[in-house]
Amino acid sequence: MTYGRVRMNHRQLRHADRVRCVPRIVRDWNSDMHFELPRVRIHSLKDFLKHYLMIVLSILTALGLEAWIEHAHHTHAAEAASRQMTAELRHNLAETRDSLRRNDATLRAVGKLDAMVIADLKSGLPAATINQHIRAQKAGFLLNLNWPSLPSSAWDVAVANQSVSWIEPASLKRYSAAYAAQRELNDWVQHDSMLMLDMPKVINFKTDLDLDHDVDPQAFLYTLQQLNTTNTSLKNNLQELEKHLVDAVPDETQGSR
Repeated sequence: MTYGRVRMNHRQLRHADRVRCVPRIVRDWNSDMHFELPRVRIHSLKDFLKHYLMIVLSILTALGLEAWIEHAHHTHAAEAASRQMTAELRHNLAETRDSLRRNDATLRAVGKLDAMVIADLKSGLPAATINQHIRAQKAGFLLNLNWPSLPSSAWDVAVANQSVSWIEPASLKRYSAAYAAQRELNDWVQHDSMLMLDMPKVINFKTDLDLDHDVDPQAFLYTLQQLNTTNTSLKNNLQELEKHLVDAVPDETQGSR
């Protein structure tokens, strides 16, 4: 038998008919998946059912493949976002702990000077004697408020490309809490950290001490109390942030404070 211009036997002809009956699944990667159904003649109910079943199976296969590809893409995107956020938060945790160490040193120095002035005032020592003591410990008059920069670009990218929606819920909750704590610390630093400080007086006292001038012990104590309060508030905020960071990235944080 001649099929078109090609001579074919009956077995080849039946195979060709079967091939022509199979719907083609066409995937254009720039658009949606679609089907090209073959044009065949239906001679019986059996042929119709076979043709219908073939179409249904092809559609189900295509949908399953599409779902698998989408799931694989989401899984890969979620894993990549998690790796980037974990690395970023570990960096921020290290910076936070470094800030805590630096601020602890400042807090100890200011606290020592503060305790000395309080003791001298309670003892009723003259101002000249108290000033001698202050000058001997003037290195403790520090305004070294240290806080980490806390980048959040990994979180911002994950939100922008929606990969956060594919991260496992428990992990996402920890990441979200850590970045929220970072934002709270940044807000405190920008708006509230200096509320307790009279900066002009701090600068004036620092200048007097550098010039070895006498200061009013009582007024100087007020400024020391402001420095102590501000440093303590910063320490508390950093420790709260540290807890959230440790919870978000526990693998490498066994040395938590």
